Amino acid sequence: TSPEHSEIAFFGGSFTAIERGYMLSLLKTAKSYLDRGFFKGVRISTRPDCIDENVLSLLKEYGVTSIELGCQSMDDTVLALNERGHTAKDSENACRLIKSFGFELGVQMMTGLYGDTDEKAIETAKKLISLSPDTARIYPTIVLKNTALEKLYNSGEYKAQTLEEAVSLCSKLLKLFTENGVKVIRLGLHSGGNVEEGFVAGAYHPAFREKCESRLYRENIEKLLCDNKIQKGSVTLFVSPRYLSQAKGQKKENITYFKNKGYNIEIKTNETIAQYEIRLSPEAEKE
Repeated sequence: TSPEHSEIAFFGGSFTAIERGYMLSLLKTAKSYLDRGFFKGVRISTRPDCIDENVLSLLKEYGVTSIELGCQSMDDTVLALNERGHTAKDSENACRLIKSFGFELGVQMMTGLYGDTDEKAIETAKKLISLSPDTARIYPTIVLKNTALEKLYNSGEYKAQTLEEAVSLCSKLLKLFTENGVKVIRLGLHSGGNVEEGFVAGAYHPAFREKCESRLYRENIEKLLCDNKIQKGSVTLFVSPRYLSQAKGQKKENITYFKNKGYNIEIKTNETIAQYEIRLSPEAEKE
């Protein structure tokens, strides 16, 4: 990858919460590579309550360009139940401060947290969107062995999201962020990282994003058919070439879904069509 598309990333923890001397040594090392033109910037992730003006000034000085915040929820009850140690207000303040310093802002949220509901998750997404982030990551909660959440799960106090429930919710969240100009750069946990080994319950799938995008296409196709009062029969639809497999669904599940409803759907591609958009004819003007 060329330098203008490459970043150094400090992820997997709260970067601004680590020992200050160690944080500075990492930043100095990273900056030496920036100064030589190997990378365009540095991306970090941290907690909303570990951001202040002094920290942001330091990060700016050492070439940090993007900050992602682990907000997880914007509901204080959910945050408290999950012992996050910060409030929704902390997330709000941190987002505003990061934007005011000119950094690219990324937000991270989770679904299926202890005490959370679909309604609260949608509300979280709306509150995060109102803070004008550039990017978002959405992670369904996974119950891992030897955790406090596993105890709650085993006692029946916590009910884990099924894969189907998470796909249904996350496809709505994906639509919400995308329609509001926020790029969703991650949907679902990475495979590896001991997720499979320690997995107890929750919505984990190695192709989780593709499942959500396929669901989003299915719902968009349903809306298009309904809006155009197409009852049954053969229909040809056009989508972006990049999203043909998502539109058809894994193992062509969307094609099968509509077949069961009396439609014979054929999906073709057209370069002029945007992500997640579907048209009945390739040259149809966007409304």
